[in-house]
Amino acid sequence: MPRVSILDCSTSFSPFAPFAFGIQDRHFQICYALIVERTIPKRKEPAMTPEERSTLIALYVAGFDEVVKALDGFPASSLSAHPIPGKWSAREIIHHLGDSESTSAFRLRKLLVEDNPVIEGYDQDQFAEKLHYNDRDMAPALEAFRAARVTTAQLFDVMKEEDWKRSGVHTESGPYSVEKWLTIYADHAHNHAAQIQRLKDAL
Repeated sequence: MPRVSILDCSTSFSPFAPFAFGIQDRHFQICYALIVERTIPKRKEPAMTPEERSTLIALYVAGFDEVVKALDGFPASSLSAHPIPGKWSAREIIHHLGDSESTSAFRLRKLLVEDNPVIEGYDQDQFAEKLHYNDRDMAPALEAFRAARVTTAQLFDVMKEEDWKRSGVHTESGPYSVEKWLTIYADHAHNHAAQIQRLKDAL
């Protein structure tokens, strides 16, 4: 959709507007994020120490290998199975990682390049269903996940201290800084690796 400016949005919106207008409307989500960012004071996030940052970066970098390790020994015939009711299959998890990690990589780039960017949320369950995660070869998704992690890790090596202080606003969660991004995604792959292991154990 076309880029939305604060000038395109009604200033009559309130913090309770999502309940009145429906949070699924994409134009509304962007307007809401822009208006909330400008009308509600930002809560200052605790400063991340260099040691904490290094720990999270190391966790992020190790994430792909953890997923590969969890997949080792997983029966190919069971990759689409749902041994745990209500949970994704291993194949769905890998497709989620391909899409989610590609999206997260782009989010970081927006934060680094644009001033106060709007970071759009999305419905991961709708992605899984409508993009047919469980019916597609997962090898390209695994490669997309790997490439997103490797190219993003390269950025960590060239980022300056001021880059870590940059921020934008998320359409669903509000203020969204580079450090918050790292906190969210550092263990994202590890969590899904553990999920794959639980599926394997449940077969």
